[in-house]
Amino acid sequence: MAIPVIDFSKVNGTGEERAKTMAQIANGCEEWGFFQLMNHGIPEELLEKVKKVCSEYFKLEREEIFKNSTVANTLNALAEKNSGEKLENVDWEDVITLLDDNEWPSKTSGFKETMTEYRAELKKLAEKVMEVMDENLSLPKGYIKKAFNDGEGHSAFFGTKVSHYPPCPHPELVNGLRAHTDAGGVILLFQDDVVGGLQILKDGQWIDVQPMKNTIVINTGDQIEVLSNGRYKSTWHRVLATPDGNRRSIASFYNPSLKATIAPAPGLVEKDGEEIDQTYPKFLFGDYMSIYAKQKFLPKEPRFQAVRAL
Repeated sequence: MAIPVIDFSKVNGTGEERAKTMAQIANGCEEWGFFQLMNHGIPEELLEKVKKVCSEYFKLEREEIFKNSTVANTLNALAEKNSGEKLENVDWEDVITLLDDNEWPSKTSGFKETMTEYRAELKKLAEKVMEVMDENLSLPKGYIKKAFNDGEGHSAFFGTKVSHYPPCPHPELVNGLRAHTDAGGVILLFQDDVVGGLQILKDGQWIDVQPMKNTIVINTGDQIEVLSNGRYKSTWHRVLATPDGNRRSIASFYNPSLKATIAPAPGLVEKDGEEIDQTYPKFLFGDYMSIYAKQKFLPKEPRFQAVRAL
């Protein structure tokens, strides 16, 4: 079983081919919560540059720091004890977050220019993907974007996590990244095309998200689940630590503004004039994030209940 791989260029077509692609994306959102896009419109040349600068950045600016990090030292000490105990509350991950207004790595040649261009392309792709979701959910065009931006304007959050999962000497004792669902909206992942490790939970079993060259993996976060009144689900996923290869992972998050009010879209809580069950609460995204910060690696349902109680 493999997650769907979809040719995104076909949503620009017409007729049967377009309808088939829209249905594939709907199925990806409803049944999987994860799918891979090929022919997504981001230039190959740019993606190759992104791989290059991120790998160089890790080697130049992070590798030695990670080798001497708390997680590396704790893992080695635990392995020496040989007690069978696992490292539970940390991840075997080196990560930085790029925002428009925070400090970026400065020693790696071309990093800032390349990643600025990449983020601009990814943001456009996120908005195209959201428009496809609007259409598939029979919502007005731009509905999700508007909800995330708290009405008109550009207040939505767009962040990019540059992660590396270095070769792990004791992968049986630690997670690359603990299982969780994503708090936000639409996540666009440019993952390593050689080293695997990302898995999703589907029908009770963990399935590999197969590395494929220069595809973009899309997954839906908790806020898309709420807006769609449960038609689209956020999916549990994790990263395994591996003994070989340094897995590169670049995830961009298009999330609501902290001030945005999130609730099921009115069109999805009424059918033929009758109200259907509104399973999800209405809340401020900032309130949800306060709860998520403490409960990221726990089931999402209590988060929805906690935010309903506010």
